[in-house]
Amino acid sequence: MLSAFLCIAAFLVTSITHWLYKWRNPGCNGVLPPGSMGWPLLGETLHFFAPNTSSDIPPFVKERMQRYGPIFKTSLVGRPVIVSTDADLNYFIFQQEGQLFESWYPSTFVEIFGRQNVGSLHGFMYKYLKNMVLNLFGPESLKKMLPDVEQASNIYLKRWSGLTMAEMKESTSKMIFDLTAEKLISYDAEKSSDNLRGNFEAFIKGLISFPLDIPGTAYHKCLQGRKKAMTMLKSMLQERRERPRKIRTDFFDYVLEELQRQDTILTESIALDLMFVLLFASHETTSLALTLAIKFLSDHPLVLKELTEEHEAIIKKRENPDSGLTWNEYKSMKFTFQFINETVRLANIVPGIFRKALRDIKFKGHTIPAGWAVMVCPPAVHLNPARYSDPLDFNPWRWEGVDTNGASRNFMAFGGGMRFCVGTDFTRVQMAVFLHCLVTKYKWQAIKGGDIVRTPGLQFPNGFHISLSEKNPQK
Repeated sequence: MLSAFLCIAAFLVTSITHWLYKWRNPGCNGVLPPGSMGWPLLGETLHFFAPNTSSDIPPFVKERMQRYGPIFKTSLVGRPVIVSTDADLNYFIFQQEGQLFESWYPSTFVEIFGRQNVGSLHGFMYKYLKNMVLNLFGPESLKKMLPDVEQASNIYLKRWSGLTMAEMKESTSKMIFDLTAEKLISYDAEKSSDNLRGNFEAFIKGLISFPLDIPGTAYHKCLQGRKKAMTMLKSMLQERRERPRKIRTDFFDYVLEELQRQDTILTESIALDLMFVLLFASHETTSLALTLAIKFLSDHPLVLKELTEEHEAIIKKRENPDSGLTWNEYKSMKFTFQFINETVRLANIVPGIFRKALRDIKFKGHTIPAGWAVMVCPPAVHLNPARYSDPLDFNPWRWEGVDTNGASRNFMAFGGGMRFCVGTDFTRVQMAVFLHCLVTKYKWQAIKGGDIVRTPGLQFPNGFHISLSEKNPQK
């Protein structure tokens, strides 16, 4: 009996030891990048999700860069991952989309954003949805949208000036969400009894949290927020289907036209997942960038001076100073675009872009095994002292003479390759127009807050309040 027990125990110990060895030393047809796979199953997930107050490269990445170099292996939420902080590999990954790599995100992210969200689709279906979005956010549509963006900026700035102080993250988030929801689904927050944005807020608070779906956890609240928001969107779509409009006025109308076509490949679930992602991405990321922009202007008076001079010069050239912004005026905002690029470079709102290797890939002496996830790390590129002198300093003049429109090896704030963010131009328009209204009509003082808080997915000035007043209240 004892000998049988000892045999079983020895077998278990041997099996566990072998399993642990295989976990820490995964197989590869070549040489894996250096790194650690962490604890079995858990990997290094806990360290990855830990928040920090640094404006530098996230400690999880920076510590491993110093220990292993620019390309290293790890394990996150049960998956083996190659992390790339190498600008050349990042560029290679983006350029080989659909050939050697495909878009991929952890299953927990897929649960959050929907199994048929645009980030999880590939090939023709992805291109089809991308073209749909460009109908809303393309240059011709943005030209028509410019007066609405300016009007929304003026309305909210006027509203904030009547307050003792305004918390910028919350305030800009509401402004951007209301504008985007109006353009996408004709949603009017002032008239609607449904709190669509409230459900998105619950979703966002748990977005970057440990994926434990138990009542009371941030992740559970995140999933519940998504569920409620999706229920509302589905109800709105059904209502529009029952009462169609004769003239297309928003994205819902376009979606319904596509769904009614006999040869359509669009389904209602894909359309709703797309709507959800667009509402999230367009308002949350832009509001974070705007909040940081105001913080940077508050901290850098010389930057504020040059930005103000550029926008006041635009007004002085007009025959009627009170006329609205034109597309040509928007395109002339040279320093503004430098300012926006520097803001999003330091914001690093998207700290990780995931792909999956479709086959074994050799790069710089290392092998990325087929099926492994790859995480491109934009902050490591944006804060690389070899490319950006004094990378943590806010310096819009570093972009003088540099093309600020697309992605490159050293700038990927809006992604890269065929998945370069289709909402980039919309974000630039919103930021530039808001800044125009802000610096030409208002002055402000930072009251409190503004400490940088980072998680693996978000960075924002915590509790950043300003006191806003009109420059010429008599007008």
